Amino acid sequence: MIGKLTGIVDHKGQGMVLLDVGGVGYEIHCSDRTLAELPGVGQRVALFTELLVREDLLQLFGFRTAYDREWHRLLISVQGVGAKAAMAVLGTLGAEGVARAIALGDAAAVKAAPGVGPKLATRVVNELKDKAPGVMALGGDVIEAMGDAPTMAAPVAAPTASSGAQAEALSALRNLGYAPADAAQAVARAAGEEAEADTPALIRAALRLLAPKD
Repeated sequence: MIGKLTGIVDHKGQGMVLLDVGGVGYEIHCSDRTLAELPGVGQRVALFTELLVREDLLQLFGFRTAYDREWHRLLISVQGVGAKAAMAVLGTLGAEGVARAIALGDAAAVKAAPGVGPKLATRVVNELKDKAPGVMALGGDVIEAMGDAPTMAAPVAAPTASSGAQAEALSALRNLGYAPADAAQAVARAAGEEAEADTPALIRAALRLLAPKD
C-alpha cells in the first residue's frame, strides 16, 4: 500500500498531478479542491494517497490530509459511490463539509457534487449517519499524527471550526452520554455557526443545541 508520497510537482493536468519522487513519476488523481491548493510546478509537496487496485487498472488518489483520505474511504463504502464520485463529493464540500452534511442529514449538500444524483446523495447520508461520528472522532488524532503535513495553501472552503476541535468536542459529548448521531449533528451545526471556534466554545454551543426545548 502506498500511503503517502513526497516529491516535486512535475505537471498538473485535468484532475491529476504528476509527482516526481526520486526520479519516478507518479500520476495521482486529485479533486479540483486539492489541485487548487497544490504549489506550482517545481515545488515540493506531500500527498496522502489511496491505491485503487483492479484487474486491469492501478490508480492513485491523492489527498491533502489523512483526514480527507479517511472520508474518501468511508464514502466509497457506500454502494454506488466509486472513487471518482467520492473525490467529487470531497472536492465540492471538503472533509469537514461532508461531515457536517452527513451529521445534519443534508442530502442536498451532497447532491451538489458533480455526477451525484438525489437518490445516491440520500443513500450516502442514510448509510453513513451512524458511521460518520467515528470518523469525526478520529479527526483530531489523525491530524495530530500527520507529522510532515503536506505543504499547501489555505483551504478554499469558508472557515469553520477545525477538525481537531470538532473531534474533541464530539468525544466530550459522547463521554457525557449523548448518542453518537445526536452529538455529531450538534457539533456539526455548532461548527457551521461559529467559525474558527475552539473546543470549549464548540462544546458549549453543542450543549445548547442539545438542551431540551421548553
